[in-house]
Formats: sequence, C-alpha cells, structure tokens
Amino acid sequence: MELVMALAIGILFTIGVYLILSRSLLRIVLGTSLLTHGVHLLLLTMAGLKTGSAPILGKAESYVDPLPQALILTSIVISFGVTAFFFVLAYRSYQVLGTDEMDSIKEAME
Repeated sequence: MELVMALAIGILFTIGVYLILSRSLLRIVLGTSLLTHGVHLLLLTMAGLKTGSAPILGKAESYVDPLPQALILTSIVISFGVTAFFFVLAYRSYQVLGTDEMDSIKEAME
C-alpha cells in the first residue's frame, strides 16, 4: 500500500511543480493546490498506514494514531483558505491588468 501512496505522491508533486513553473497565474494556483494535497498524502504515509479501530474508548486491540489525521485535517482547512485567497488575488490582478501571464504582470509592475 505504501508503494501506491508513494507513486500517487510522486505524481502529485510532479504535476504540481510542472504547473508552478508555467507562466499562467491560474496554473500556478492549481499547482500549489496539488502540492499541498501531495504533502497531505506524504504526512499520512509517513505516519504509517495502519489498520485498527477508531481512537475512541472501547475494547479494541489496536488503535489508529489520531495525531497525523488531526494535522492533515488542520492543513486541509488552512490550504483551502490559502487557495481561495490565491484565486481572489489572481482574479483581481486579471481585472486590473487584463492578463494572467506572469511576464506581462512583471512588465506592468515595472
């Protein structure tokens, strides 16, 4: 199972870095979003893909560690907010400058 997760993480990182290196502002935002999802899967895999019951009081033999899942849930909320902010920022720059190309934005700022 870890091999499948490693492949999925690698694919997400590859696509995310490819999109970040492009010239379009929308692609950069989508690339950062994919990178954060790759980091979430990386944290989950590093914590160990264990089987067991939910971490609640009971009579189970083994429990799943809830700390990585809590960290990932917090990270999902934060990355969702940051992605929404990036989208608003990109839309506002498109309204003001009329383009989403990074080269044109750099020229307009100088």
